[in-house]
Formats: sequence, structure tokens, C-alpha cells
Amino acid sequence: MLNNFSIFAAADSDKTTFFDGNIQTWHWLVLGGLIAVMLGIDLFRHRVDHEISTSEALKETLFWVACGLAFSGFVAWQFGSKAFGEYLSGYVIEKSLSVDNVFVWALIFSAFAIPLKYQHRVLFWGIFGALVFRAIFVFAGAALIEKFWWLLLLFGGFLIYTGIKILRHGDDDDAKTKTTGLNLLRKIMPVTDKYDGHNFFTIENAKRAATPLFACLVVVEITDIIFAVDSVPAILAVSREPFLVLSSNAFAILGLRAMYFVLADAKEKFKYLSVALGVILIYVGVKMVVSHWYHINTFISLAVILVILTIGVVASLKSTPKKPLDAATSEVEPKQLV
Repeated sequence: MLNNFSIFAAADSDKTTFFDGNIQTWHWLVLGGLIAVMLGIDLFRHRVDHEISTSEALKETLFWVACGLAFSGFVAWQFGSKAFGEYLSGYVIEKSLSVDNVFVWALIFSAFAIPLKYQHRVLFWGIFGALVFRAIFVFAGAALIEKFWWLLLLFGGFLIYTGIKILRHGDDDDAKTKTTGLNLLRKIMPVTDKYDGHNFFTIENAKRAATPLFACLVVVEITDIIFAVDSVPAILAVSREPFLVLSSNAFAILGLRAMYFVLADAKEKFKYLSVALGVILIYVGVKMVVSHWYHINTFISLAVILVILTIGVVASLKSTPKKPLDAATSEVEPKQLV
């Protein structure tokens, strides 16, 4: 009897420590409408295949971040400061964990030798698929945790394990993912090495075959699912409300395409960022494990995550060797002569 009482008490405690508001149907309609509109705008802007410059990608990245922060204002207006803190914490967690995803995409595109002008198309549909899978994981995860509190220990332990694995991460894992995804696709349908514009499918030898773009999309989706297994439990550590978890997740990954074109070639420059992400996952995992007995304030968690990220970025920038003045001059001179 005492054990049963403690379980119910813990459930009630979760309701008081995490936001537990009245999410109405129109809130979901606003969220779904905003996501649909933003996807439509992005698809229209990039209806013509072209190589995206760093300047264009940076402007789009700032726009997507502004959209995510603007929605946090909507959350604060409708649900108060507690919901605002949980949404913002979830957004920062997903955004930071997505950096590793961006670097993996760069490796995948390099492995498939996808032309730069077609990469945005692959990422657009990859993000669309990721939104669907995240929604499934969010609702399933929230429902399971509400019914079986001890899953917090399992999810938290998994996050700690994943964080340690990221600290010891190697690029061979990404190569294995690419090979596995490609072999799986070849068992289902013919795959050609030839491009047919930006089409995912073409006709070869009177048969319908997948182009390298579709093969690459399949691998991108597989990696998105793998990353969702990490990120969704991480956000559930700071919020149990599906609306906040899904919205913070959605707004964070909507801007990943633009962020990819900003950071794709910066892996060496931010070499300690993966270490910071691993530490963040370990911290969030510990937070989830102890949450049954002790709740760490959401704003404290947000501050800890931001500090870890800042340390990772600053340490990376300081460790990046500067080019000698002579080398920099020799690189500039040819451009001036042209």
C-alpha cells in the first residue's frame, strides 16, 4: 500500500513541478498552421535549384531562430512563465543536439557526392519526415512516462550512455549507417548512379529506379530517426507536455537546413562542440533519472546547458590555429588579380 501511495505521490509531484496546463484544440491548429506555412514558404523560396551561399544560409538561420523565439512569446502569453521556460529549454536542447546531426549530413552528402544545388531538396523532405517521426515519438514517450514512471530511469540511462558514446564518437559509425541504409534500399528497389535533375526517381532500362538523391534521402531519414531517439527523451526531461515538447522540437529542426549550409564545413573549427553535446546529454540524462525524487528547476537547467555550449564553442575557437599572415596574403593576391 505504501509503495502504491508513493507512486501516485510522485505522479502528483510531476504535475506540480512540470507545466500541466489546458492545451486547447485551437492551440494545436495554430502550431500546425504555422509549421505548414513555414514549410510552404521555404519550399517556394527554393523552388529553383541553386547553390546556397553562406550569406543566404546565415540570413535564413537568423530568420528561423527568430521564429522559434517568437513562438516562445506566444507560449508565455498563453501559458505563463513555467511553460515558457520548458519550451525554451527544449528548444535549446534540440538546437544544440542538432549540430551533430548537421555534421553527419555533411558526411552523408560527401559519401553520396550529392551536388550542392540539390542538397536543400534532400534536406527539405528529410526534415518533413523528421517532423512526422518526432510527433510519433513525442506522443508515445509522453504517454509511456505518464503511465510507467520507471521509464524515466531507462530513458535517463540511455541518454547518459549516448552522451558517453558521443564523447568517444568516430566517423566510422556514419559510414556504417550509410552502407546499411543503401543496402536496405537496394533490396527493395533498383538504385541507379545517374541523376535525373532533382527527381528522386527515374526510368532506367524500362524500369523505375531510385536516383542517388532518393538513396541519400533514405539514409538522411535513418539518421534523423536515430537522433530523434536521443533528442526526444532529452526534451522530455525538461517538459512532459506534448504541445511544448513537439513545438520546441519542430521550431528547432525547421531551421536545420539553413544551419547546415552555415556549419557543414565547420566541423574542424568547432572540434570541442561534440564534447559539449555529450556532456549536455549526460547532464540531461542525470536530470531525468533523479526527476522522480528531485526536480531541478527548468531555468537552472537552461543556464547549465547554455554554459556548457558556450564553453565548447569558446574552447573550439581558441584551439583553432590561425593562418600565418604570409599564407593569408598569398590567398588574397590571386583574387585581386582576377
